[in-house]
Amino acid sequence: MSQYLVAIHFPDDYDPLASEDEAMSRDIDRLNDEMVAAGARIFAGGLKSASEARSLTAQSDGEVLVTEEPYLQTSEHMGGFWILEAQSMDEALAWGRKAVIACRTPVEVRAFH
Repeated sequence: MSQYLVAIHFPDDYDPLASEDEAMSRDIDRLNDEMVAAGARIFAGGLKSASEARSLTAQSDGEVLVTEEPYLQTSEHMGGFWILEAQSMDEALAWGRKAVIACRTPVEVRAFH
């Protein structure tokens, strides 16, 4: 079996308190339960806001610069993810389709090497 990342993407101004209701929480819980029951879920996690990210960059003098911002300057960021085991990309995409519906936001599915 291969492993896949199913990443949830939110706009930078995403506010979970304003955007997530009980129905959404139930749908995500059901999806997690389904993934566990199927033996597909290896790990899942939600991430804090991109505004709380820290970026580390190697400098030419060998030092590492830490900045209080996300590395990528985009209008969206990863808000959470699942790491799944699946037989194929098609199977991983089937989980991704369920994640789009449960999370009510775009997701990205990528295979690990």
